[in-house]
Amino acid sequence: MNIISTTFKEVLYSVLPITIIVLLLNFTLTPMSSAMVWKFVIGSVLIIIALTIFLLGVEIGVTPFGNITGKSLAQRNKLWIVLIAGLILGFFISIAEPGLLVLANQVNLVTSGEIPGFVILIVVSIGMAVMIAFGFLRVFYNVPLYKVLALIYLLIFGLAIFTSREFLAIAFDASGATTGILAVPFILALAVGISKLKKDSKAAEEDSFGLVALASSGAIISVMILDILTNTNEFTAALEITISDQDAIFTPFIAAVPTYLVESIISILPLFVIFLFLQKISFKLKKKDFRQILTGFGFTFVGLLIFLIAVNTGFMDVGTSVGTSLASMDNKLYFIIISFILGVVIILAEPAVNVLTHQIEDITSGYVKRKAVLISLSVGVGLAVCLSAIRILVPNLQLWHYLLPGYVLGIGMMFFVPKLFVGIAFDAGGVATGPMTATFVLAFIQGAADTFEGADLMADGFGMIAMVAMFPILTLQILGMIFSIKSKTKGVERQSE
Repeated sequence: MNIISTTFKEVLYSVLPITIIVLLLNFTLTPMSSAMVWKFVIGSVLIIIALTIFLLGVEIGVTPFGNITGKSLAQRNKLWIVLIAGLILGFFISIAEPGLLVLANQVNLVTSGEIPGFVILIVVSIGMAVMIAFGFLRVFYNVPLYKVLALIYLLIFGLAIFTSREFLAIAFDASGATTGILAVPFILALAVGISKLKKDSKAAEEDSFGLVALASSGAIISVMILDILTNTNEFTAALEITISDQDAIFTPFIAAVPTYLVESIISILPLFVIFLFLQKISFKLKKKDFRQILTGFGFTFVGLLIFLIAVNTGFMDVGTSVGTSLASMDNKLYFIIISFILGVVIILAEPAVNVLTHQIEDITSGYVKRKAVLISLSVGVGLAVCLSAIRILVPNLQLWHYLLPGYVLGIGMMFFVPKLFVGIAFDAGGVATGPMTATFVLAFIQGAADTFEGADLMADGFGMIAMVAMFPILTLQILGMIFSIKSKTKGVERQSE
């Protein structure tokens, strides 16, 4: 019962701030139709219920499955088995990620079906699977993470030269969206298990971080390659929202059930079948443990179904509407300020950030305070959303003007920051891009990009998730550098270097 109440409180604190902000804006700067407001309120309630059920399922089912799989692979100690497992599990865990499902649907919507959502899902999942297998290979051969990341991002920025503006934004957004509330716990659980291939406990600790970063880089590379191979750079971008007062309030939620029921089954079923197969040939869990994981998968499925219905029916339209209204105002300062506030609220309310901040405080033996990490992350993500808003208002300002210097700085710092912080920092990008970022804030930015004259919906409407994913990389490495310089506790220094 304690885990249910704890999860519910975390989700409530995550969704409630955005709900309050939207309701305040409705009575002040951005009035909306009563039907839209009611659908938003119902959607918010459903999202709270959905994420509580979903995260509970991940906690008792999917994460234990990842832990058991990682330990089982480590015990076998056969490289070919490890690589095949990485490919299969990486692909299907990405397919089931709610954030990526939302992003893929949004790409399909904005391009009027010219870039089908299932294509984004498949391509990103393939890239993620390949890089997870590559991450296992890195651990097996003891290759330092910072060297691997440096080479990968050199490849990414090499590919970026040949990638269109539209696909560049989608590629970096996909990297953040694919490492969300389902994929991150599962990948981290796998990483902990695979890291046990190392006999050295210090090396094993360092290798338990970084797999999320490698997985997200696979999403970037795969989407860029898709663009280069297809060479499709012209799109008919359009964004539609339903604002009519005559809209039925409950009917859209009911009508959406069949569509998202099929989508949820397709997402969860393959992973569930893999679990049953491994239980038969390898795990052989006791009945109690087996039933617990089965229950977890059931909760995950139900939570995903309710989440997709709520987000696509009652939540994202309001984000689009608010972004449209603020971008239409003569005083654009409101748009910039609200963007910053949304970024700060999102990161402070994200449940996974709470875990991350405690983890950093524990690793540094309390030297790097949780409050300092929270403040740094909140300001950083606030700036990320704020800069995304400014990019819409300044037509000549492009996404790569932010990402290139940001990642050059982030990659450069890897050679000076304690190596443990490198993995934590790059993994933190996935932690920061939670369900509220991939839904409400994405719709908010796209609404503004669709409205402001001179902005490009495809090029400027995407890229915000990429910015939110980049800033924790910079913030936490800077904290790591400060920790390295100022720490006088030799034992802590040895642990983090």
